[in-house]
Amino acid sequence: MPDFSYENAAKQRGYSLVCGVDEAGRGPLMGPVCAAAVILPDGLEIEGLNDSKKLSEKKREALFPVITEKALAFCVAFASVEEIEEHNILEATYIAMNRAIAGLSVPADFALIDGNRVPRDIKIPCETVVKGDAKSQSIAAASILAKVSRDRLMEDYDKQYPQYNFLKHKGYGTAEHIAAIKEFGPCPLHRQSFLKNIK
Repeated sequence: MPDFSYENAAKQRGYSLVCGVDEAGRGPLMGPVCAAAVILPDGLEIEGLNDSKKLSEKKREALFPVITEKALAFCVAFASVEEIEEHNILEATYIAMNRAIAGLSVPADFALIDGNRVPRDIKIPCETVVKGDAKSQSIAAASILAKVSRDRLMEDYDKQYPQYNFLKHKGYGTAEHIAAIKEFGPCPLHRQSFLKNIK
């Protein structure tokens, strides 16, 4: 289970406001990529907090308001389909992460980033943590905010384009989704660069 080991190590090095950062939506064939940044109070333990991928949708939805209520600060940000196409998915993820960090109502002085790549143009000192959403409470909290926020966006998109059933597969390349793209063609929400092998 995630704990505060990484946050505490950063604080021992002199940092005081450590945010966890994670993304959701790098893999889907459509929609924006989402990132969240979260600063949790010292010693706060949120029961059930874990890597969002290990939690049910119902559990993530239940934890979302707990995190947003108890966090010192949080921000959810997106990079658009247009930005994904213009830059590439990795660079767009960096854009979303930097927006999330910059949008914190209480500025962080250190960031714990899920994964093994430091976001380009990040403005504060940071450390990457591989599988950080299963190791750090702050990153786990960010992973839930990002995942739930993007999933909620899929509800809106599903109403706009019901033929693709975005609500069910969240834009990932399932057999059902690919079959719908072949039948109806892509919509403006699809990432054209991700569809090259779909004919």
